[in-house]
Amino acid sequence: MANVHAPQGDKYYIPHGSPWPLFGSVTLFTVMIGAVSTMEGIGVGPFILAAGFALLVTLFTGWFGTVIRESEAGTFNLQVDKSFRMGMMWFIFSEVMFFAAFFGALLYARQISVPWLSGEGVKGAVGQLLLFKDYAGGWPTNGPGALGPRADGSYEIIPALGLPAANTLILLTSGVTLTIAHHALQAGKRGVLKVFLAATFLLGFLFVGLQAEEYHHAYTELGLQLSTGVYGSTFFMLTGFHGLHVTIGAIMLLVIWLRTMNGHFTPKRHFAFEAVAWYWHFVDVVWLGLFIFVYWL
Repeated sequence: MANVHAPQGDKYYIPHGSPWPLFGSVTLFTVMIGAVSTMEGIGVGPFILAAGFALLVTLFTGWFGTVIRESEAGTFNLQVDKSFRMGMMWFIFSEVMFFAAFFGALLYARQISVPWLSGEGVKGAVGQLLLFKDYAGGWPTNGPGALGPRADGSYEIIPALGLPAANTLILLTSGVTLTIAHHALQAGKRGVLKVFLAATFLLGFLFVGLQAEEYHHAYTELGLQLSTGVYGSTFFMLTGFHGLHVTIGAIMLLVIWLRTMNGHFTPKRHFAFEAVAWYWHFVDVVWLGLFIFVYWL
């Protein structure tokens, strides 16, 4: 337990004993059991899942609250700050790989699988003859069969120059407001910081609300659902996970704003703000890829 408080830059902070790692393991186990039970149609599944999410909220509130109190008490030194930055960098790298896998699945299905099944090339022609003789291919497609909520497998796509374009403008604007807030924090302009940081998370929640409206329209009127073949599955997996990331990012921005309102952060020491800003700009970049490859092309 030596060096529990290590203000010197050449000393490393050794954290005290904490129940949160064990609590987090139990929480994630509960969430996964609840999710699997719900998908399998087990009656108690939704209740277990709800309990898991309640534990998850408790975990984030308690653990992050502990870290915030330690930070404000001056427990962390520059060595710990460096480790936080490295950890956030690796986390964002893992997120890059996460979305790269889904973009890869989209491009593989669109550029390789669909042309092959429609008969392009010698092997493709043989495959079409043996597997799906009447499949014409093209994109977007729900695949060789009539999949989705409609009996004939028909569906409509969401045009890029509608809500997707509006959401693109919203996210790009939020990136600008966040940058302004960051510069205001570095310059010690707390009033500008509070206003533009609030604008950022409000734009984030507006994005999520418009995406929810888009999903409702797709499910109820367009025949476009997760079950609508390969196009529906890739569309909702990519946009859905991105929407989840925007939701998490907006909540983090809200927490940072609340901390700002309580006088936290200084022009020189504000890594929590920077970490959330990195995450938010990453989310913006991913959306640009989604807008181009999912909605536009």
